[in-house]
Amino acid sequence: MSTQTFTLPDVGEGLTEAEIVSWKVAPGDAVAVNDVICEIETAKSLVELPSPHAGTVGELLAAEGATVEVGAPIITFVTSPDAATAVSAPSAPAAPAAEEGSGSVLVGYGSGGGATSRRKRPAERPVRSSVGVIAKPPIRKLARDLGVDVTAVTPTGADGEVTRDDVVKHASQASVFRNIETPEWGDVREETVPAPAASGPVGLARGIQPTDRTESIPVKGVRKATSSAMVQSAYSAPHVTVWKEVDATRTMELVKRLKASPDYADIRVSPLLIMARAVIWAARRTPLVNAAWVDTEDGAEIIVRHYVNLGIAAATPRGLLVPNIKDAQDLGMKDLARALNRLTVTAREGKTSPADQQGGTITITNIGVFGMDAGTPIINPGEAGIVAMGTISQKPWVVDGEVRPRWVTTVSGSFDHRVIDGDGMSRFIADVASVLEEPALLVD
Repeated sequence: MSTQTFTLPDVGEGLTEAEIVSWKVAPGDAVAVNDVICEIETAKSLVELPSPHAGTVGELLAAEGATVEVGAPIITFVTSPDAATAVSAPSAPAAPAAEEGSGSVLVGYGSGGGATSRRKRPAERPVRSSVGVIAKPPIRKLARDLGVDVTAVTPTGADGEVTRDDVVKHASQASVFRNIETPEWGDVREETVPAPAASGPVGLARGIQPTDRTESIPVKGVRKATSSAMVQSAYSAPHVTVWKEVDATRTMELVKRLKASPDYADIRVSPLLIMARAVIWAARRTPLVNAAWVDTEDGAEIIVRHYVNLGIAAATPRGLLVPNIKDAQDLGMKDLARALNRLTVTAREGKTSPADQQGGTITITNIGVFGMDAGTPIINPGEAGIVAMGTISQKPWVVDGEVRPRWVTTVSGSFDHRVIDGDGMSRFIADVASVLEEPALLVD
């Protein structure tokens, strides 16, 4: 028998540290090669680390919530001389874990052509609670993170279990006025709200040091990366914001027809789909909104992209993520709807890969889901424009000289004034508004 020490590997994102979110094993547990031993969070993604050894867990050398440098020891294993070992160098690069049950492991792990596939641990099998709900532990955690009562979710799984899509769909249907009841004032006069990027329970284990009147929450992970990017963007790109109120009644009618269509029976359709198509269409007519300002040794240049990697700002339990749909201009309505569904589910589960967050060209932020009418969003670094879609609600609107109830929204956008002038950004927002007013413009 021998003791093997496993160090935090370089997860291939150019980062130097990661946070131990949760341990999936405890001292004394038996593990096989590629069993998941812990979940770590970097500034870009949530990653499952597989075991490089087969044997018994010895000691956990890093606490949950601790930030660990790449190369630092995090766990020991007790192994026998003939036990299988996945890697010879524990610092091999890794990529985000694949979907559960796929058998995929982090890059750099696995024993050649005969790699041991990951065993499904007993805790990952569907669990039936005392009230009869069947759901796997990761699904129950997702429900807790999204504030969803899993017993209220309608299951669609083959065996009657609650699926990821079931939970996300239920969460998306929750009223934006769920907190309409005014809470009582507490005894504490002032406190710091926990950073949205926090994963797991907020408390002393996550570095919060309370005093009688205040508490301090470390800024790390996604929140740290987001704050750095937003400061860089706000103070390097001169932002200009324009907006337009829009009669989106025909968009709502189209969404209703698509939802009722058998062709879209397995696809979630929302006004965001029409908004995405509108942005792609309008960007083709005003290419500079899809461009980028690049500083060079000789000065600067504007890179005009003739493709659209469409970013969708997503509020997740880990904080703000902006994954993007690659080459969205090549997708038809149905394929774009599927891509939006996948992006949303993956982001809310915290499983968005670093590759999905890189290379965006223009972004949409749907602030309407929070009941907001309009906003002045900050541009993502490397892009020249971001479009915000406000809430869609019925308002009085003048149609052919008569006041009628119509579905109305506000489209706003912030742009890098170094790249695009007022006429271009105004024309672009007007084009997006035109499509929301008359989606038939998309048929060309």
